[in-house]
Amino acid sequence: MNCNDDKCRPDPAQVENINHLLKGLPSEENLYHYSELIKALSDVTRLKIVHLLREGELCVCEIMYVLEKPQSTVSHHLNVLKSAGLIKWRKEGIWNHYQLMDPELVENLEKLTEFFQSRK
Repeated sequence: MNCNDDKCRPDPAQVENINHLLKGLPSEENLYHYSELIKALSDVTRLKIVHLLREGELCVCEIMYVLEKPQSTVSHHLNVLKSAGLIKWRKEGIWNHYQLMDPELVENLEKLTEFFQSRK
């Protein structure tokens, strides 16, 4: 690395390495999607909902009952999870029923948690 005053310039080998690293980066679209997934899962209430849906479909009224939260709060959290593509829903009468898009989501979250806990 050549550093003069406040300017640093990588040498040719470093430039080659940097270009190699850039080629391995996910697309901006994929990075945005990853970011949205992480944001959707960064709330305790939404994580509780994901865990509740692990066993299968639940009506919004059941989720409200378990979380002891009003319909507006539960609906907000469900909408965030829906927008991130983590849950799907169907309407039955006046109630919506929700389930995970992929039942392995909770297992993968647990693996991720174990990964970081093992690093402590």
